[in-house]
Amino acid sequence: MHSEHFRLSAIFRLTIWACAAAGLIIPVATASEDQPSDTAPTFEATEPQSKTSDTTVATGTETTDAVATDAVATDTETTGDDATTAAGRGVIITISDEITDVTTDSIKRRVKSAIDDGAGVIIFEIDTPGGYVTSALDICNYIKNLSEVKTVAWVHDVAYSAGSMISVACDEIVMSSASHIGDCGVILGGPTGAQEVPEGLRAKAESPVLAQFRDSATRNGYDRLLCEAMVIKEREVYWIENTTTGKRRFVEVDEKRKLIDDVGKGRRVLGMDIPSLGDSTPEWKLVTTYDDPLAGPGTPVDQPIVDTHELLTMSQGEAQAFGFSKEVVRNEQELRTRYNLVGDLERIEFSNLEIFTRWMTSMGVRGFLMVIILLGAYVEFNTPGVGVPGMVALIALSIFLGAPFLTGLANIWEITLILLGIALIAMEVFVIPGFGVAGISGLLLLVIGLLATFMPDMPGESPIYWPTLAPSIDGLKGGIQTMGLSMGLSVVCMYLFSKYLPYIPYLNTIVPENPTPADVKIDDPYHGLARVGDMGRSTTMLRPSGKVRFGAILVDVVTEGRMVDQGIEVEVVERRGNRVVVRPVKTG
Repeated sequence: MHSEHFRLSAIFRLTIWACAAAGLIIPVATASEDQPSDTAPTFEATEPQSKTSDTTVATGTETTDAVATDAVATDTETTGDDATTAAGRGVIITISDEITDVTTDSIKRRVKSAIDDGAGVIIFEIDTPGGYVTSALDICNYIKNLSEVKTVAWVHDVAYSAGSMISVACDEIVMSSASHIGDCGVILGGPTGAQEVPEGLRAKAESPVLAQFRDSATRNGYDRLLCEAMVIKEREVYWIENTTTGKRRFVEVDEKRKLIDDVGKGRRVLGMDIPSLGDSTPEWKLVTTYDDPLAGPGTPVDQPIVDTHELLTMSQGEAQAFGFSKEVVRNEQELRTRYNLVGDLERIEFSNLEIFTRWMTSMGVRGFLMVIILLGAYVEFNTPGVGVPGMVALIALSIFLGAPFLTGLANIWEITLILLGIALIAMEVFVIPGFGVAGISGLLLLVIGLLATFMPDMPGESPIYWPTLAPSIDGLKGGIQTMGLSMGLSVVCMYLFSKYLPYIPYLNTIVPENPTPADVKIDDPYHGLARVGDMGRSTTMLRPSGKVRFGAILVDVVTEGRMVDQGIEVEVVERRGNRVVVRPVKTG
């Protein structure tokens, strides 16, 4: 019985083995694999699989004819053959430093000027560490809608964060001989520096940035997975090559495991391990070298090209090998040659007003402006009329609020609170007697509005909110510190102004010298008479007021409360200004 069971079991196992080898039984993953059981083991199998190139995601077809993949597969330096063939006029528009709303408005102004002057190619010279997401998104959408000109991103020298998003939005990218692009993770900016976006807000914060990168990948033929790897740090990306065709593509770790690591390991069928009977050589392999435009062929590749917890950042050679950059362009002469441009390249820079506005938003300048506002108000309230100090304070207040508003640091609600607070305080001082509800409410609104201009906008929060996350708390601390130091410095300056300013030539006309007792002494209407101890005689009955003659002068007097007859000698016992108090002189 046992031997018969063994023979049947052996025959059954042999039959299953033979069927699997002939392809009659569908293979399933082994118990140790973390792949879904219906995933095909080769690249040619039915999708969906883990994300590969942009063309695969967008069209659902293989990447053998994809623009991005073909560009990478050749692994050769792209020359100027695919550059624009139509000669024309080109301009360079610089994008540097932090990207804010001022940058957005400046780019729109300069691009319009270039188009009006007949430019056919607009080259954005990018050298920026990044900036505000909303500003960068506006710039990207604006560039993509420029249908009448060719747009080129010349990365010279870094295009990080928002700079990389703007670069891929252009029609094509060229890079200088020592440059980098990538690292577009969404962060929260504050006075103490960059902060990670809280996990609960990541999807909301990253969604518009990912949508922008995916759209640029579709428009310009970039690899979608690499574009996402600039934004999402959980991507682990490998660069693989087909051993037969030489085609190259980018895959995530699961896809790389299926195409390379697990090939030839056999299959598990109905709980039994069946070794592979076919060719165990993988059809794909990891790319080990590429042709760097500067270092030359054989430049080694570090795999994975994007590791977990990293964001994709590429050098000029990597960007060209990965299909982003068209060419290494070292100077303006090479730009003119590549794009067949006529004449010199005109540079359209930031205007002086735009540079001044950006400088005015720095923390030190804002603290200085607060000191000017407080000192101007102090001097104005200590001098009659409306003069220069008041005008200086108003101008400083306009810059203090206007510069952050233009750069996107402050919004209309914060400015409204500040102006409403000032109005309530003015009403309390000039209209309503005392200091009550209006004055206290005005101070609260003023302080809240000023502090809100130091706090970064948080995704999903109202313009005015109570800080609960690290960036907003740090912003509130920075605002309190800046305003506290400004107020302390202002108090010191007020003391120095009151003590020394009246003695400084020309400036003493702003704050006059403190008056002496002689300057404030009231003129004596009685010319030295009717002083305490002086004697006079009543010319009328004092009831208790009346008139008393002191020498040749009649003086209005009052008694201490008792009635005094006419003709009685009296003595002055008290004198306060024009008020003279007398009492009868005792006789005998």
